[in-house]
Amino acid sequence: MADKQPHLNGAYYGPAIPPAVQPHHRPQRHRSCCCCLFGILWKILVALIVIVGLAILIFWLVVQPRSFKFHVTEADLTQFEYNTNNNTLHYNMVLNFTARNPNKKLNIYYDKVEALAFYEDARFLNYDVITHMNSFRQYTKSSSPMSAVFSGSRVLTLDNEQISELNQDKSDGVYDIYVKLNFRIRYRLGDLISGDFKPKVKCDLKVPFPNNGTLTFFQATKCDVDY
Repeated sequence: MADKQPHLNGAYYGPAIPPAVQPHHRPQRHRSCCCCLFGILWKILVALIVIVGLAILIFWLVVQPRSFKFHVTEADLTQFEYNTNNNTLHYNMVLNFTARNPNKKLNIYYDKVEALAFYEDARFLNYDVITHMNSFRQYTKSSSPMSAVFSGSRVLTLDNEQISELNQDKSDGVYDIYVKLNFRIRYRLGDLISGDFKPKVKCDLKVPFPNNGTLTFFQATKCDVDY
């Protein structure tokens, strides 16, 4: 009679049972797609920057754009009197300018030019040198004359130091007058016309005034052009 197997209790003494395998979640693919798309866009952006930079460089080398040159060629001051009783400045001054286009390929349209005259940091007049009525086109390698007439009177409040400077200038027969010009211009290359540019021109002038029969000549003055 075959031996009976001994009765086993609830305990299990065999090899260890491996833990249940947890389901593996793969990384979502949309993150990888976003990174790939970002990389493509970045490469496109870099390529566009390089292309635009090369285009600007080629344009600059071919056209060689240069700012216009501006000079005050003549100044005629026949009145510059300050009345301390009513703080009124009486003046009469004519300035002649010359604007030169040094470019070989670019024409310039002068659409508007406004001149502002100052004495001792006090503005005493605005004058429209160029308006739409007399705007003009300046061709390459050419110069164009302009003029401004400052005539009239203006109430200015000058302190004692400024009045002292005014009297000294009157004694010397030369007035330090600052003129600022606001431009609105456009450039033309062939049939292409640019948008508006608004450079500012600054002129520090020493304007002579006849004093005691002594005649002092005005020296042509180059002005600073600031874009």
